[in-house]
Amino acid sequence: QALSEIEGMGGRGSNLQEMRVRPLAKRKVDMHNFCNPSGFQRSPYLSARGNFASAFQGSTEEGYKAYHADKYDEDKNPNGIINFGTSENKLCFDLMSKRLTQADMNLMDPSLLQYPDWKGHLFLREEVARFLTYYCKAPAPLKAENVIVLNGCGSLFSALATVLCDPGEAILIATPFYGGITQSIFLYGNVKLVYVCLDSKITGTSTRPFQLTVEKLEKALQDARAEGVTVRALILLNPQNPLGDIYSLSELRDYLEFAKRHELHVIVDEIYMLSVFDESATFHSVLGMDRLPDPQRTHVMWGITKDFAVSGIRFGTLYTENQDVANAVASLCYFHGVCGPVQHKVAQLLRDRDWINQVYLKANHARLKAAHTYVTDELKTLGVPFLNRNAGFFVWIDFRKYLKTGTFEEELLLWKRFLDNKVLLSCGKAFECSEPGWFRIIFADKTHRLQLGMQRVRKVLEEREQEILAEEKEQPCQSDQDGKADSTDEVIFVSRHQDPICASNSSLGDLIGLLQQQMRSSDWLQKNTAEQFA
Repeated sequence: QALSEIEGMGGRGSNLQEMRVRPLAKRKVDMHNFCNPSGFQRSPYLSARGNFASAFQGSTEEGYKAYHADKYDEDKNPNGIINFGTSENKLCFDLMSKRLTQADMNLMDPSLLQYPDWKGHLFLREEVARFLTYYCKAPAPLKAENVIVLNGCGSLFSALATVLCDPGEAILIATPFYGGITQSIFLYGNVKLVYVCLDSKITGTSTRPFQLTVEKLEKALQDARAEGVTVRALILLNPQNPLGDIYSLSELRDYLEFAKRHELHVIVDEIYMLSVFDESATFHSVLGMDRLPDPQRTHVMWGITKDFAVSGIRFGTLYTENQDVANAVASLCYFHGVCGPVQHKVAQLLRDRDWINQVYLKANHARLKAAHTYVTDELKTLGVPFLNRNAGFFVWIDFRKYLKTGTFEEELLLWKRFLDNKVLLSCGKAFECSEPGWFRIIFADKTHRLQLGMQRVRKVLEEREQEILAEEKEQPCQSDQDGKADSTDEVIFVSRHQDPICASNSSLGDLIGLLQQQMRSSDWLQKNTAEQFA
């Protein structure tokens, strides 16, 4: 159904250059950047669906391919691309390689070389249930019968979208969000995403930038229904990628109650739950709640990829009390299974709680915190605003002052400029951010790569700043600095980020934030001379 809405895709004789989303182009229900047909030629060997899948790419895929063709190596390729774009933890290879090569990992039992229960070997599902009971602080022991094992959370998103939605139906998700979800749910299941667009403005009931509220969820759902779109589910990312936000218990309950009122399934992705690296921040799992508003429609995902720094081991797990959903997803596990020897290794890893608590998590959190501090200190030195969060591997950065016109086209040019200078970042459009100029940077990397990568970032920003200054001298215009943010403990948004009604009532904190940001700007004193003030 979704493919039938694509103009020019009917049959094998059409050209993808003409491909457009007809009904969705004017909708608030977005399906942006599902493909990049520029320069793409239809293949006569593929179906319309195959051509569409082949064209399905964006800046994320483009940058990823460039990186793999020209990887930085300290000895072999020192001028290669440093990858600050892919969300991987590269800080704990020493710990994980040592643990995964110990004697208890090397079992080769006949049962591991045969077809398993498609939900996963029972010994592994029992270990996952015990692991999640402990780390999610579940009020009662979780059950192995509710656990399903697949080869990664991307496969879980594909399977859940397929069994919860019919083709052409939709799932709610707040933007910005990890863009790989789009590919996971659309390419297999023909399921669309309805965006709950968040922005940096702090208005209404919001207390922080990009805050998800029930009011915003209600509006997006009603807009979708008004346009004839059937919404079946809501996706929550907690901790949130790319923002790094951690939802409070009251927020989680509000979101789940909203979903229950509208009979929506809730897919909760908690893949960064053990990557909260500061004691001041507390993670609350949905599985730790005393009572779920709608347990039959609440489905929780987790995997070892992020928290155990092993993105090359494809392992994800689903916990759901709904046996209809569990059985339907299990029928797709045939395509997304985890091989027997890996299931054994994962079970051994998860049951070694002493090592996890006393060795791994302590070291991992300390390393993440140190790397985060290094990158954010560099950003503060540059006077670049960012969201100061304590979860995940990423910092959400405000580069809007480096965009002259403030468009997504200009954002893409800045992204390409970083790539040309051999550092890969992720631009906001890859996360469907509603505001041009936001970027995500991954900090979970070794010190020497962080230092060199930030040097390359600094070089691009300083060059861009000088270009903007030169343009402003030729065409004087009002400084836009008051629209940016302060990069202290919390991002403070002032002036044009407030509603007009509130603009005249700026708080003292807003004014101090504005002054701090102006003082950090390297050209502020040059622009605002005593003569100008006089």
